[in-house]
Amino acid sequence: MKEIDARNRACPAPVLMTREVIESEKPEVVKVIVDNDASRQNVGRFLASMAYTVSDEKIGEDYYVTGTCGPDDGTPVEIPAADPSMGIRESKILVMVPTDRIGYGDASLGLKLMANFIRTLPEFGPDLWRVVFVNNGVKLTIESAEVVDILEDLEKGGVKIMVCGTCLAHYGISAMKRVGETTNMLDIITAMQLADKVISM
Repeated sequence: MKEIDARNRACPAPVLMTREVIESEKPEVVKVIVDNDASRQNVGRFLASMAYTVSDEKIGEDYYVTGTCGPDDGTPVEIPAADPSMGIRESKILVMVPTDRIGYGDASLGLKLMANFIRTLPEFGPDLWRVVFVNNGVKLTIESAEVVDILEDLEKGGVKIMVCGTCLAHYGISAMKRVGETTNMLDIITAMQLADKVISM
């Protein structure tokens, strides 16, 4: 078993450390120790994508994420750029949302404009592929957010909602997230590379 101590490491370091070990050593069992829930989710999802069976437990303040090789040898599984259920796309549009409001003038107007923007996202049609929330934008994905129902409908329709785990933790709202997949900067960069068009608010 290979053990990786990724405590006190900022996103996406725990995932990068895990990937380096798997690519160089291909261990049958790998245990990654992290100190926050966002890293637990990110490492677990990465291990699953590498064909490991994943389990985790919390001991004290730390999380122990264990990946065990399945029937194959841990060779990465080919992950499609889009889910098959999402239909045929002429292009893949990624929308980056780094704030909960639009513009720098009146704050209440900015909040209304962003809410209207989120409500209008379905107009992209089947080309809308990913919506990524970072920094203050993650507040749009929590229970009390005005647009959370719209985002849930988009997710049910096949649009992947990606929510920065480091940002959720920074604002102390990780437990309040209602929609989307908690993710890390490595996943976000990869999604941006795969997208045909990136729109940033």
